[in-house]
Amino acid sequence: MKKLTTILWVLWLSCSLVWAQQSGSIQGKIIDKSGEALIGATVMIDGTTKGTATDINGKFILSNLDYGNYTLLVSYVGYTTQTITAKLDDDMVSLGNIKLEGETHLEQVVISGSNKSEKITESPATIQLITDSDIEEIASFNPGELLSRVKGVDFIRSGVVGTGINIRGFNSNFNSKNLQINDGRLATLVATGLPFGPLTTQIKEDIERVEVVLGPNSALYGPNAHNGLVYTITKDPRTSEGTTFALGAGNQSMLTARLRHAQVLSDKLAFKVVGEYTKGKEFEYMDSVYIDRLDADGNLGADGSVEAYNELELDRNFEFMRGEAALYYSVTDEADLILSYGASNSTYLAPTNVGRNQIIDWRINHIHLKYNSPRFFAQIYRTGSKTDDTYSIDERTKQYYRLLDAGLSDAEARGEQSYASKAKFVDDSHRWNAEVQYNNEFNGYEFVVGGQWQRDFANSKGTYLLDGGGTQDIDIEQFGLYGQVQKVFGTSGFKAIAAFRADNHEVYGFNFVPKVGLLKIGKLSTWRLTYGQGIAAPTIMNMYGDLFSGLILGNGEGFTLEDGTLVEKQKVEKIKTFELGYKGQALENKLYVDADAYFNISTDFLSPVTAIGVVSKIGDQPIEQVQSGYAAYGGLVYSYVNFGKVNTYGIDLGLNYYFTDKVSAVFNYSYFNYSVDEDNLEDNDFNNDGVVNKLDVLVNAPNHKASLGMYYRGSKFFGNIFTRWVQEYDYFSSFQIAAKSQDLVYRGVPVVENARSKDAFNYGPLGGFVNVDLGMGYHINSNFTVSGQVSNLFDSKIREFTASPFIGRLYSVELKVKLPGIGSK
Repeated sequence: MKKLTTILWVLWLSCSLVWAQQSGSIQGKIIDKSGEALIGATVMIDGTTKGTATDINGKFILSNLDYGNYTLLVSYVGYTTQTITAKLDDDMVSLGNIKLEGETHLEQVVISGSNKSEKITESPATIQLITDSDIEEIASFNPGELLSRVKGVDFIRSGVVGTGINIRGFNSNFNSKNLQINDGRLATLVATGLPFGPLTTQIKEDIERVEVVLGPNSALYGPNAHNGLVYTITKDPRTSEGTTFALGAGNQSMLTARLRHAQVLSDKLAFKVVGEYTKGKEFEYMDSVYIDRLDADGNLGADGSVEAYNELELDRNFEFMRGEAALYYSVTDEADLILSYGASNSTYLAPTNVGRNQIIDWRINHIHLKYNSPRFFAQIYRTGSKTDDTYSIDERTKQYYRLLDAGLSDAEARGEQSYASKAKFVDDSHRWNAEVQYNNEFNGYEFVVGGQWQRDFANSKGTYLLDGGGTQDIDIEQFGLYGQVQKVFGTSGFKAIAAFRADNHEVYGFNFVPKVGLLKIGKLSTWRLTYGQGIAAPTIMNMYGDLFSGLILGNGEGFTLEDGTLVEKQKVEKIKTFELGYKGQALENKLYVDADAYFNISTDFLSPVTAIGVVSKIGDQPIEQVQSGYAAYGGLVYSYVNFGKVNTYGIDLGLNYYFTDKVSAVFNYSYFNYSVDEDNLEDNDFNNDGVVNKLDVLVNAPNHKASLGMYYRGSKFFGNIFTRWVQEYDYFSSFQIAAKSQDLVYRGVPVVENARSKDAFNYGPLGGFVNVDLGMGYHINSNFTVSGQVSNLFDSKIREFTASPFIGRLYSVELKVKLPGIGSK
């Protein structure tokens, strides 16, 4: 009997083990509400990194699963994520058709408004989204083109490569007032504070979304989140496993190849690598360089005027190599440790206040360690910037002709001596940043507190900074503390927020930046009233610049003029913003409205380069010890100062209408204007001509702009047509001018259209155009997609920026191949 019992026990245990080891598969089909298959939808097992994507028929299969209960998360860009429960107790379990509902604008989640995840309707800021679908459907290597379709943004195209934005006025050719952040990391140059733009290390296929914040957000992000913020978030390899290869071509000799590979190695470990190579040729355009040339008798040219010359040895070719790699480690089910590295090498033409720069092999790199959990966030990263051969084309051209006039041969004048007047810009700078953050809830109050540290090490090897000829870094440290608390008042729908930032900078001192807001959150709409402040801080270039042998010097120490007058050192520019916003839906989920109105008070402007006068001291140092070209200039200095008080105001309106699940339209309109006390000559007469006018304020923005887009997004075919109108407007930025003829004098020369100004040619106002872009594509199957795009469809004559060409028609085609991850099936 005992023996029989033992045998039965062994048989039962064996059967139990066999049963426990049984495995099967879960399958299904993902469709939209019209019944059409959704290709590439993601199906993940909740709490794990195991998942898959749907095929060309919208079908998926999860294989090699142990018997048991599973929770599946089904997601697709533009649709609401659905949670499905499934019990696997057979070799194959079919879930049938799983229908996804389109995600509404009120359900979108953002992080840039409060530095943590929240619904866009609950964020205390005006935020615009560029989604994964938007990026996927543009057949260009440059996703920055999509910024032209964002409400409230002044989009600027300076060529095939150069794209940029300004928000709510005060634009210039050297604009550092719009902060760029990539994955929580400052994406700005160390010395100039300018956004990376084309220097970025990211590639298009790795971008999950871009959040654009309109208006100041310095309370959480610090100096230079002044006019706005562009926050780019890349994809997590655990939810985007697989390999993507893109190959594109277009006019202007454009070729691009991009690769992204993401792989889950285990429940704990995943990684991704991305890379890009792009090349082409800029639009044909030669900027005029005006030069004083002397004849044999030592006089100006025959007509007694300054002569115009073409840019010396202009190279219109551009080339980009960039890449990133990241390792994701799951410390716990809710906490991640992420290590990433990125680098880029870029060659292209860039417009500046004084003509164009020939960017040659400018290298950017970063290494970034980040810890993220539901309550804690911490990061530390190093950003490097290096170039050896970048130069100012304008200044090098002038020096070339100076050398010819001095009797040198053409070969000698084109050689190393052509850079002798500091035309060359060398950069060997780096920056360290660190941040810690904690968030929690206490007695119904949600709060976020954090601290940031930054230390800049700028070095130009003596080419454009006061860095001791490159023997010592310009070493500057700053700290910031920030916090935000918010409270929801019961079921009333009211939510109040208060935020602050306290910064201390080694050069320009302490600043406190507050923000408060009240939201009324309803089921279908949200109203928002906010008051916030922002600051635009002087950059290292503003404080310690040394350009063209000391003719332009930074104002980090203050100046003493020859007559004893003191010129104060620079301080931060300040802005106070009152804003009323609304976001809601109407017409039975057909129409979505996003609108805001704002009023800004701006003070202590950071001026463009301006004449300071004849200087005797910079700080405590005699000017002859600082200005390397003292023998020629005699202490005459151009620099930057604070001045003025201007009020700006405007409205932004965005309408999204959905005719069907697949067909939609978007309409954007913005109005902007300003007012200034014309009787306040002491503060607002910047150029000291006895009159306060637009040449003192330099708003440089159109009063009106609008756009209209139509989109079709089917499971196979997609397409869009987007039309943008920008009212013409006058633009002045240091040497640069683009304005209609009028009774004004700029830098000593009358403002006349299609004529020479003092240092540049005035082609007339910017804007004043209607631009049409067309894009379309086709998903051949779940692996292959072809698409094409034409920008400026009708080849209109468009000039969007100074020191830049007229933008002609651009077209490109792209083939994209997507292969599922090794662990996806």
